[in-house]
Amino acid sequence: MIVHDFSNEKSILNQFILEMRDVAIQKDSMRFRKNIERIGEILCYEMSKTLHYKTELVTTPLGEKEMKVPETDVVVCSILRAALPFHHGILNFLDKAENAFISAYRHHPNGNADFEVIVNYLASPSIENKTLILTDPMLATGKTLENVLKAFKTHGTPKQIHILSIIGSKTGIEYIKEIFPENTHLWIAAVDDQLNNHSYIVPGLGDAGDLAFGEKL
Repeated sequence: MIVHDFSNEKSILNQFILEMRDVAIQKDSMRFRKNIERIGEILCYEMSKTLHYKTELVTTPLGEKEMKVPETDVVVCSILRAALPFHHGILNFLDKAENAFISAYRHHPNGNADFEVIVNYLASPSIENKTLILTDPMLATGKTLENVLKAFKTHGTPKQIHILSIIGSKTGIEYIKEIFPENTHLWIAAVDDQLNNHSYIVPGLGDAGDLAFGEKL
């Protein structure tokens, strides 16, 4: 896996992540969602530099000009629900992309910290020989992405996979390195060192879905 880690770079990304982490600022759910969208745009821009391009001729009022534009067939898949603003940010740049959505949640069968990831909904076009972009704002253990990859087995084999995340743990990143193809790209804005006893990222930012859309039962 090729990891593009922007943690230590001087970038406006840091301001948006700071606001998402801050216990006072993150209470503004509209601002929280907007920051997710902004980070999606920035990571998508960086990722776009690696796509395949073709040359097209454009006619202006004063002449003609050759331009290089993406030629890649792209499917953007977001893991519900925290990734919805992330998805929107990517579509702001890749407006011709196809779309997919998948649900994944932690199930605690014994009522303790142990869990399994359940995937029970996937709506997607074929990904055969296309570029698949998976968006998962919080990459904690990596088990969600593992199960998402398994769910896509019936939808074809992509020629390229890109994973976009906002915050990840070192443990989760190392885990998905063993699961995904070697030429997979991970684009991540920040990496934290630890997971707590409940497998949440520390210091992280809390539950991104709840902060974006409200608490669930």
